[in-house]
Amino acid sequence: MSTTTPTSESAATTTTPVALAIGGMTCASCAMRIEKKLNKLEGVTATVNYATEQAKVTAPEGVSVDELIAAVESAGYTAALPRQARAATDEAGEPTEIDETASLRTRLYAALGLAVPVIVLAMIPSFQFDGWQWLSLTLTAPVVTWGAWPFHRAAWVNAKHAAATMDTLISIGVTAAFGWSLYALFFGTAGEIGMTHGFSWTAERGAGDLPRGGRPGLRPGQAGARGLGRRGGGAAGAGPGHGCDRRRGVGPGCHGHVHRADLWWRRLVGGHRPGSPSPPTQQ
Repeated sequence: MSTTTPTSESAATTTTPVALAIGGMTCASCAMRIEKKLNKLEGVTATVNYATEQAKVTAPEGVSVDELIAAVESAGYTAALPRQARAATDEAGEPTEIDETASLRTRLYAALGLAVPVIVLAMIPSFQFDGWQWLSLTLTAPVVTWGAWPFHRAAWVNAKHAAATMDTLISIGVTAAFGWSLYALFFGTAGEIGMTHGFSWTAERGAGDLPRGGRPGLRPGQAGARGLGRRGGGAAGAGPGHGCDRRRGVGPGCHGHVHRADLWWRRLVGGHRPGSPSPPTQQ
């Protein structure tokens, strides 16, 4: 009686490398979450790069691409084959470039157009006519909702997985500021016709004197920063300021860096900002 033992070649599992384009990531923790989700599949080994928005997956023959995409989507993100494999073509049959920042630019330009009048009305008392604050509310609402929607969506996705990212902080900050402004308008004195908002360098307490004009201006800046981050490929941390103690302005990468608050104080007021660390003495 003879027995047949399987050879190492037949016992080994054949694997196939797969590259996926990942969408919806907003920070490195998103990449780690997707990577963990893919690696839970039997026989799958995956690495996700947040900067390139690519996942390199090694999967056995029994795991299809659709299963890999479904695993990524179950984590709250999108996945597809790389752009080179599914690029759109023009009438001549040539592949066309897909602009991934187009939607962010649209939100940025629209939010800027709505935010600038609100900032002007809030900061220049001579422009404040009767009922100006209600016009500001009308212009601000689309910025807070539609303009900041990518941040709100990312915050919701992270919340479902009991996680928090910078998008969570932005979404909470936007919602809290807008909610307090609504309270001041409807239940405080900020909504009274004839109310004017004076300009000062310091914020004062009171619902009727709520400095809300600059809030919609934050959303275009945040959207623009996200677009630049996508275009820059996540290399923001490798600039000349890397390794700099920004609070004291010293360190191997400072090159004379000054804290932003100190710089503005010197320009607008002059002298040393109260409460800030003393500038380092030059040897």
